[in-house]
Amino acid sequence: MFRSMRDAKAGARLSFTFDGRPLTGREGDTVTASLLANGVTACRETPVSGVPRAPYCLMGVCFDCLVVIDGVGNRQGCLVPLRDGMRIETQHGRRQPEEMQG
Repeated sequence: MFRSMRDAKAGARLSFTFDGRPLTGREGDTVTASLLANGVTACRETPVSGVPRAPYCLMGVCFDCLVVIDGVGNRQGCLVPLRDGMRIETQHGRRQPEEMQG
């Protein structure tokens, strides 16, 4: 469903991990775009039922792209530019505010 635009100017390759798995992305892409380009479709689970959720709006409105980035939860992956060495994790349920420090 989601593919990289091969005609777009290719940014530098960046390395990152998702749930401990090494992946690569392009400079200038968001965390969510990089996950989708690597075939990752679910990035969080709902707090009540644990159902996996996929990114939806890709512009910061729906909050379905919440991930944990470098230990900080509740980050909207569609608004965060990918950086080399990022540690991205699936967000399981709701994160507590004290976990958002950093």
